[in-house]
Amino acid sequence: MQKSADSFLRALFQAAVDRADPRGVLTDALPQQPVTGRVIVLGAGKAAASMAAALEAAWTRPLEGLVVTRYGHGLPLKQIELVEASHPVPDTAGAEASARVLALAESAGANDTVIFLASGGASALLSAPAAGISLDEKRALTSALLKSGATIHEMNAVRKHLSAVKGGRLAVAAAPARLLTLAISDVPGDDPDVIGSGPTVPDASTLAEAKTVLAHYGIEAAPSIQARLNAPEAETPKLGDPAFERATFHMIATPQASLEAARDMAIEAELAAPILSDRIEGEARDAAKVLGALALASSATGDPFASPAVLLSGGETTVTVRGSGRGGRNVEFLLALAITLEGAKGISAIACDTDGIDGSEDNAGAVITPTTLARAQSLGIDVQARLADNDAYSVFAALGDLVMTGPTLTNVNDFRAILVDGEFGGQD
Repeated sequence: MQKSADSFLRALFQAAVDRADPRGVLTDALPQQPVTGRVIVLGAGKAAASMAAALEAAWTRPLEGLVVTRYGHGLPLKQIELVEASHPVPDTAGAEASARVLALAESAGANDTVIFLASGGASALLSAPAAGISLDEKRALTSALLKSGATIHEMNAVRKHLSAVKGGRLAVAAAPARLLTLAISDVPGDDPDVIGSGPTVPDASTLAEAKTVLAHYGIEAAPSIQARLNAPEAETPKLGDPAFERATFHMIATPQASLEAARDMAIEAELAAPILSDRIEGEARDAAKVLGALALASSATGDPFASPAVLLSGGETTVTVRGSGRGGRNVEFLLALAITLEGAKGISAIACDTDGIDGSEDNAGAVITPTTLARAQSLGIDVQARLADNDAYSVFAALGDLVMTGPTLTNVNDFRAILVDGEFGGQD
């Protein structure tokens, strides 16, 4: 594959990221500036700083408030305070900041406006635990959930019932103020109550569901957490609760919209560009087998997709960690995909997290080419053993095929593009 194909895949990823940039999408979603009362801006997530900066640039009236983002994802803000904290496992900085977010919401009166800026990562960053649960207990449970292979919906069902802020409780604190939530979706299906564990919307999950998740994955929670999940009064606020009477919710960026931006670029390059799905979940290596089979069939027979084509997909796969290696879900997907493709001619791929961080590593993802396996073999790398050890990062680092963007300050989940291109770009 020539450099042009590698550059094309990276350009598709950049188009997806650009479509979710708050500086381009937030302003159009803002209502008229209120002329009376305080405007309290609260927020959490990997895009919290860029969303707050876009709001400060768009509005002329005084603002106050606090937003929490992941370490390294901050920006200078003029009026809104910014705190950086740990993600995906919460820390003291996040717990203390989320307690202050809750207090600011509680200070709002009926004549005030509270704007909540929600984006992926808010679940870990708004980490103030419910009464009776320690931060260390919550951290241990979060780590166990992350390693279990639980879906984001399952994880959030648990976390919402153990939080002082999530699962609609921030809306309860802000009432009776006007409450506007502006959200960037990072979850399959774009469910408002799943984005950031839904601090400002009614919660559809239940205590019973949270207990079922822990039982299904064999996770033994601390006694305080078990007591919380068995307490009827710990149930989250539901649809119809008066706390939501003055609350509105607006989605400003979604995985589907970002995939469509990449599709438009591919069509301009005269490629077919089917969007397979924006909500692919399940084990990363299993998804690789399915998508790899589609690519191989398209390359060999033109069915189900005639080449040249780029197969686009999004969502959030999971990795059940059984090894001790390095790697996020995107590089695990790609290593499994390379093994599935077995060096098939003319097929290359990229998989990246749109926030610029694949799991807890420093890369966004990686790129594979038809020679990925051969080059790994020439370096003495046993790709099957590395995959079994969840060590895909080290493979792509050795090959020089990691995608390193740094924090993008947005997050619409994972982006995958498989280029089935015939003669497009040649071979490397």
